[in-house]
Amino acid sequence: MKIYYHLPGLFEFYELYKAFLPLWHEHREYFYDWCDIGSIYGAPSDCIWGGGRVGFGDAEPEKVAALVKEYGISARLTLSNSLIREEHLADVQCNELCRMFESTSENGAGKNGAEFDAGLDGAGIIVHSDLLLNYIKAKYPRFYFVSSTTKVITDFEQFVAELNRDEFRYVVPDFRLNKQFDKLNALTDAQKQKVEFLCNECCWFGCYDRKACYENVSRKSLDEDCADHECVSPTAQRGYRFSDAMKNPGFIGIGDIQNVYAPAGFRHFKIEGRSLGSAIILEFLLYYMTKPEHQLKVREEIYLDSSLDLF
Repeated sequence: MKIYYHLPGLFEFYELYKAFLPLWHEHREYFYDWCDIGSIYGAPSDCIWGGGRVGFGDAEPEKVAALVKEYGISARLTLSNSLIREEHLADVQCNELCRMFESTSENGAGKNGAEFDAGLDGAGIIVHSDLLLNYIKAKYPRFYFVSSTTKVITDFEQFVAELNRDEFRYVVPDFRLNKQFDKLNALTDAQKQKVEFLCNECCWFGCYDRKACYENVSRKSLDEDCADHECVSPTAQRGYRFSDAMKNPGFIGIGDIQNVYAPAGFRHFKIEGRSLGSAIILEFLLYYMTKPEHQLKVREEIYLDSSLDLF
């Protein structure tokens, strides 16, 4: 069964993917044959509908759209602002962004015959606000929709209710549901196909303030005057470290995917990291997708591209 990764930084790491995607398509022998790229997600820095992370994606949307269309990859706009009001729906830049990326749904095949798979035809929207969901659904009908992890769904019954909503093709639960195997395994096959696990979250497993953190990002995206959110994690000063994320009780490693989740019928896995640097994103691509004997080759190919600002 093919596994699909949903990768961070559609706009934030355009230069990295511009170097990585040719390797992915021209040297598939470097990568595990059981996995594929389900989508790349992100939002431009000036996108008021954006959420999840404070945006710094400065790549030109036209170039981003052309890249994903060339390689037949589903682009996902991260429009997960939870505080959208009626007056925000008319935003010119956000509407133009939707018009542009909806057009990538018109052609389902890219370079070397790469085709969308597993229902990942065309472009998607990661959304929190039902107001925004209904607006985009009516105005730009070719998108598919993903229920955002910024909803912080930690109650399993609420999660099941979200899975049962017809509007969503995929639902990303809070990472603290990742290991509730008795309940996860009891889902129907159709429900399992809609689950998209967040693999590498570094947030404190005991965090009680996650919703407030995401709400703060939403306020900043709307350019509201507000103080920075103060992280309540006891190790907040360390920042994101992949080695720390691997110790998180909700972490899903490559062995877990192969030996636990895939045999149980789960196919979709989201890698976080839009607010990180391209060097650590590359480490995620190496760890989750690249055969160990070829990781140095891939790393060298990327590092030797002098156009990348890795540090």
